[in-house]
Amino acid sequence: MNRRHVLRAAAVLFATALLAGCASPHYLQLNPQRSVSVPQAGNGQAVTVAAVDQREDDVVGTRTGSAMSTAVITVSAHELVPNLQREAERAVRDMGFSPTTQPGNDRPSLTLTLQHLGYERGDSQPVIDEARLEAVLEVKVTNQGTTYTGTYTSRRTQSYALRPGRDANRRMLNDLIADALDRAFSDPELARLLAR
Repeated sequence: MNRRHVLRAAAVLFATALLAGCASPHYLQLNPQRSVSVPQAGNGQAVTVAAVDQREDDVVGTRTGSAMSTAVITVSAHELVPNLQREAERAVRDMGFSPTTQPGNDRPSLTLTLQHLGYERGDSQPVIDEARLEAVLEVKVTNQGTTYTGTYTSRRTQSYALRPGRDANRRMLNDLIADALDRAFSDPELARLLAR
């Protein structure tokens, strides 16, 4: 009888720990990296480069899909923006320009803005759930009174039987933003206007 009580208590503790793990928040440090080549247009000209996060909240969604869930996924703007800045500067440098953070009156500029990063639960089936992810980047280039603005969206639907853990979520969001970066910096209009 005592043994049965001990086993039952152990099972309850295990189930509680499992549920607590499912409901735990994920604080993700992302480091997305562009992987495509960029148009060559520069000749060493200086370009002012800035990265901005315009999201209203660091929370990108919940792992359960419920708005009231404690299983939130958070990506801090303070940690993500420096990595976006680095990637924007690398892209500008690979285009043949010299990136700088110093503004200049007659200097061309490029601003990379994260407008949206979302993670929500998609359609559920008997054994399979899915997560829907979306990243929206805007790149604004200004040179000699002319402005070009491009919006680049990356979407992904991920099916799973077991809810993704922290590493899987980090990998999915990194890949998502990297895809948006690839779309943005392969746009030939950016390099063309910077080189004008």
